[in-house]
Amino acid sequence: MKYLKQYKNLSKEIYVLFFGRIVTSMGSLIWPIMTLILKNKLGYNATTIATIDMVLAIFQFPIVILGGKLADSVSRKKIIVCCDMVTVICYFISGLIPLSFVSVALFYIAGLFAAVEGPSYDALIADLSDSDNREQAYSLQYLGMNLGLVLAPTLGGLLFEHYLWLAFLITSVATFSSTLLIILFIKKLSVEKKNVSEYEEKREGTKLLEILKERKILLLYIAASGFCNLVYSQFNYLLPLHMEHLYDAKGATIFGLLTSTNAIVVVIGTPLITTLLANIIDVRKFLIGEALIVIGLVSFNFFGRWIPIYFMLMAVFTIGEIFCTIASSPYMTRRVPSTHWGRVNSTINIFCMAVTSLGNILIGKLFDTYGFSSAWLFVAAVGSMAIMLILLLNVFDRASFPLLYKKADE
Repeated sequence: MKYLKQYKNLSKEIYVLFFGRIVTSMGSLIWPIMTLILKNKLGYNATTIATIDMVLAIFQFPIVILGGKLADSVSRKKIIVCCDMVTVICYFISGLIPLSFVSVALFYIAGLFAAVEGPSYDALIADLSDSDNREQAYSLQYLGMNLGLVLAPTLGGLLFEHYLWLAFLITSVATFSSTLLIILFIKKLSVEKKNVSEYEEKREGTKLLEILKERKILLLYIAASGFCNLVYSQFNYLLPLHMEHLYDAKGATIFGLLTSTNAIVVVIGTPLITTLLANIIDVRKFLIGEALIVIGLVSFNFFGRWIPIYFMLMAVFTIGEIFCTIASSPYMTRRVPSTHWGRVNSTINIFCMAVTSLGNILIGKLFDTYGFSSAWLFVAAVGSMAIMLILLLNVFDRASFPLLYKKADE
């Protein structure tokens, strides 16, 4: 119980967002199995799936830029509500029509609007928290998302073969319910900041390029984030393809169980890790987390059909995910003026999408041509590059943001 006390003094709105995340995630039955829908239901190969994702990413580039600008200039609550309602409609229609490419197109349209609201959602959490409790605020949102995901992927896997339409409808209803919570209970859109670091102070009228030129270390962070995102994306790309390759349609059930395991470890591990490692600066957590993610994912290449080992590897991967999640968003918001959070967030998202889309096409070609072992070895190489970049980030971050290290050194 003592590990939950860290969440005690957050703003009321953070708790509303927390419950909204739980409800949304409880109904998130589609995205964990989308790769399997494309592969098993619609018959696409790995390269085609990656190409579809790349086309989506190309459409998302201007959308994410727009989302970042809107997040810094328009009511973040309004952006979130409007985008959520579009996703609700898309999921609902998908549940009513026969499964086809139209269903997939509607799913990806919903994804575009989710990309628009992403910078606003992250920036709103930062607005509703102080520099000293920001890790706890992001940690609580992450915890809420995974509380809902404990059963959702397993249910999605069970509905996969015969009741996929129902999974779309459940996702629609869950998203609508969480949107209602935001409409009814999010009244205050920011809190008074007791501790604002020099690096977070507003810079009205300053262009994004000037901020990046002034704080060049952020470019290294963006580059590292891109490679990290490519590795992490294999959780929903190469891993389900691997399961489908080994177990055919039953791979959806196994992957659903692995995703539920991921959520269970997050629920148990997030409060513990956030509390016990509170004194470790965010950039160090980022390094530890990425190393565990690479080890956990790439090791699937070496254990064939040893299903019990899968769950151990998923636990390792998930602990790494926890480290990275509670480190990444606080890292950015502590080092960027609050007037630029949305635009910097969208810049990071664009780079991550570009690297992930191109990388997944190559991984898909390797998978289709040479098998999953070659694809996993490529992921290992990318993961090694990501770890090297984060090591450099650890070396140069102190010199760039010395004030953030005073408290850590005390």
